Amino acid sequence: MNSTLLTELVCTRLSHDIIGNIGAVANAVELLEEGDLDYIEDIASILKASSQTLSARLKFFRMAFGLDNANLEDETLVRQIAADYLKTIGNKDFPILLEWSSIGTLQRKNALLLIMLASDILIRGGCLKVHETNDCVTAEIALEAKISTDKLSKINQALTCGQIPAEAALAPLAILSQRGKPELSKTETAIIFTLRSK
Repeated sequence: MNSTLLTELVCTRLSHDIIGNIGAVANAVELLEEGDLDYIEDIASILKASSQTLSARLKFFRMAFGLDNANLEDETLVRQIAADYLKTIGNKDFPILLEWSSIGTLQRKNALLLIMLASDILIRGGCLKVHETNDCVTAEIALEAKISTDKLSKINQALTCGQIPAEAALAPLAILSQRGKPELSKTETAIIFTLRSK
């Protein structure tokens, strides 16, 4: 995949993931401009929730897709940004929890992309476990979680044929495939997303 197409996929994916909340903020501001104070509490709630979601997602995207920066050295911060991002994906009834074992600085951006990829297949919450062994970093989903078999099948098919489709949803996989060898496997208890170093 050439760099232009990859850039287009990433931009499309990021736009897709923030456009809904930007629209909600715009609608709330429009209601404020109309001066109808009967709904001020609802407007404030919408603005607070949407701005928190946008902030969490943009921090995550900056760290996962942006240029390397010193923040990656602060593993506590990286883990918190990942956990905050997952809160924007799940909901209070079906949260996506994160178990993060200490991993090397060089693998942290890859771990964020694996988290993004793995969380995409979760339908009603679950738990992601991130850890590193030897030359690979892994994101693991317990099998009891309800998953999107269509999305999982699409990822598996892309890895099997060795060609990532030009789809925005697969932008994290496209980047991972340039950094190493992404793999998908199953055990009796989990679905495992792994990136092995080239």
